[in-house]
Amino acid sequence: MNKVTAADWIGREETVRTRLDPSLAAMMAATLDQPAPSDGEVLPQLWHWAAFPALAPMRGLGADGHPKLGDFLPPIDLPRRMRAGGALTFHAPLHVGERLTAHARITDVVEKSGGAGRMVFVTVQHDIAGENGLAISERQDIVYLPMPDSFQPPRPLPVPTDLVIDEVRTMSETLLFRYSACTFNAHRIHYDRAYAAEVEKYPGLIVHGPLQATYLIDAARRQNGSPPRHFKFRSVYPMFHHDTLRVLAQAQADGSLQMCTATGSAHQNMQATASWEETT
Repeated sequence: MNKVTAADWIGREETVRTRLDPSLAAMMAATLDQPAPSDGEVLPQLWHWAAFPALAPMRGLGADGHPKLGDFLPPIDLPRRMRAGGALTFHAPLHVGERLTAHARITDVVEKSGGAGRMVFVTVQHDIAGENGLAISERQDIVYLPMPDSFQPPRPLPVPTDLVIDEVRTMSETLLFRYSACTFNAHRIHYDRAYAAEVEKYPGLIVHGPLQATYLIDAARRQNGSPPRHFKFRSVYPMFHHDTLRVLAQAQADGSLQMCTATGSAHQNMQATASWEETT
């Protein structure tokens, strides 16, 4: 029998049907300090991440709190897993209480070598439909890494200037817990300080990448007066629960916004681009 490899998972698919009801939308709103949208109102961008939780039973979780690998995602022999980035195109708005269908397909599995050693990137394409058809096309980039012996931060990138957006958000253990609860994310780096420090060697709890992306896209919407049609992001440096998070943006000649989150004036954490034009 031929040996099964992670690349054999390319093409694997799954479909999930659900809805994001008003009570969960209200929980997200409370966590983000925003007004709660009512049943039938437009769902703010990226809140759909709360609608499709990984419903693994407790016996189906790994030591890190993630669902064990080998079902939909490939069984990669690297213990550290995180969302590296992604890209979304918004075709139509979703609404609170709407019936949703998400079709996911693994499109690529690539092994690379970097400063942290061996890495494996898994690309998953999600097509999310509401009751009137396709609403969001989303690519998720997941990275698997070895467990370090000590905290080894990446090279810091300087904080940009000439800003059109400069907002401050206060991080805390409570905020990270509530966002984890809303998204049913049991990854222990977000709420278990002992695990984060002793096992994954972080100097604090990790601020969720999706939470940072949600702050960025909301700021882009308010700056432009309408929600972006395209949004892409990638994490470049971990942010911790004790950091001061800044949401920053520079205006571009094509009308897009080049954005990032930053730890105070020290370095960038997540880079993003929001745009409103059609792309070819």
